[in-house]
Amino acid sequence: MKKSLLLLSILALAIASTPALAKKKEELPEYTVEGLKRVENPKNLAVVYAEPGANLSQYKRVYITEPYVAFKKNWQRDQNRGVSMRITTKDMDRIKINVAELFMEVFTEVLNEGGYELADERAEDVLIVKPAIIDLNVHAPDTMSAGRSNTYTQSAGSMTLYIELYDSATDDLLAKALDPTGDRQSAFMQWQTGPANRQAGKRMMKPWAEALRDGLDRAREETGEDK
Repeated sequence: MKKSLLLLSILALAIASTPALAKKKEELPEYTVEGLKRVENPKNLAVVYAEPGANLSQYKRVYITEPYVAFKKNWQRDQNRGVSMRITTKDMDRIKINVAELFMEVFTEVLNEGGYELADERAEDVLIVKPAIIDLNVHAPDTMSAGRSNTYTQSAGSMTLYIELYDSATDDLLAKALDPTGDRQSAFMQWQTGPANRQAGKRMMKPWAEALRDGLDRAREETGEDK
């Protein structure tokens, strides 16, 4: 997904920034510019829009495009205030690659556990998933630099999922959703390491993967179809 198209899609959803999610539900638009209708009280995700009458029961396989990853605005500047180890653009690129790879790992594992195969081709039984991780805020990034100091925090950070679902045969946009999440706050300070951040990332991403799997399951249950 190209960056410009992603940003336009988020703007079309009329909730381009995470703070906007604090709005009352009735303040959100009922329809998007594509004609998707807001789902009342969506399960597991903060905001969901879906095509009226859309049916996911036909999809037995899922094609996930490469996740787009973007840091929270001014993240690098804020990280580099008053610390001896500088966060470089190279560090940010490496973190984005790691986050995208972890996303694919988590979604592959959860979907496979539910009996759904990952596909790399278009077909009538394939659902295309276009994900983006935005507002990525890693509290204690591991720069992998020699002589780096230990960092203690109460939370590994936060991120927001923006996701679009398409029919692979027609490219029809079926649904889109936005959901912010954060690592659980600890009552005490913890030493954050690369492995610790990875585990926190999995904790934050797994509910998103389960939401997609459960949505596919419910659609099949409603129509009486087997996996």
